[in-house]
Amino acid sequence: MKTVLVVANETLGGRPLIEAVRERVAEGEVRFVLTVPQNRPRAGLVVYQDAVFDAAQIRVDLALEFVHAEGIEAVGEVGDPDPYTATLDAVREYNPDEIIISTYPETRSGWLRRDLIDRVRDASGVPVQHVIADPDTEGLPFHVTLAVANRTASGDELFEALRAKAEAETQKERGRLFVVIVPLEGGDGSAGRRARTRLKLVLDRLVGHGMFAAGMTGDPDPYTAIMNALQYFRVDDIVISTFAATKSGWLRADLIERVRNTTGKPVEHVVHREAATA
Repeated sequence: MKTVLVVANETLGGRPLIEAVRERVAEGEVRFVLTVPQNRPRAGLVVYQDAVFDAAQIRVDLALEFVHAEGIEAVGEVGDPDPYTATLDAVREYNPDEIIISTYPETRSGWLRRDLIDRVRDASGVPVQHVIADPDTEGLPFHVTLAVANRTASGDELFEALRAKAEAETQKERGRLFVVIVPLEGGDGSAGRRARTRLKLVLDRLVGHGMFAAGMTGDPDPYTAIMNALQYFRVDDIVISTFAATKSGWLRADLIERVRNTTGKPVEHVVHREAATA
């Protein structure tokens, strides 16, 4: 079986890359290895190294779910922040027969300014195809929804709202990917554990119902968590789940309107019916 190494980050999911993968599948038995180098956002709020890794892992997880749904064999991993090092690490580990590297056009690609393609060709001795993609202008073959919740993350209301979006895209013969953010809560040492548990519950439910979903924990302030997430992911719309206005600290901080006004993106507010403190 032929092994093809795919290296991409922000252009992952671009149409030219998907077409290149499908071409290899049509040629015969092939296994894909996906390496996603970590990358820091260009500007914005304070971003922690754990968030950089987690954002890359989300890209890996969503890409693998997408190709597995098409019956394509693939494995994936987060790579070194330097794309050259990440690629050569994967070459040594998986011994690929071919490498596909996806970048932005030359005017926008930091990877190309570092002469990545020729350096990898020279160092690896493996055939390298360079795929140029620009999702910002070409679009993606699926919509991306950012879902943000904490104590209401595993509620039926959020699940039904996300499922309705997924079903609407299925009728249009397009896909929808969900990036779930669970902000940390509280200052004690158990805050991270609680957030990760809530995240796992909602992801297991979404994936269990055939939806493409991955996620990460975020900044304790939900507005900051959303702004950080938007630096990493191209998002078409946002869903925010809270308790009712009388119980929700997020609503008292006017979170919904602040996000609408700042991002200019469609924001759906899902109200969890349980009477508790948000």
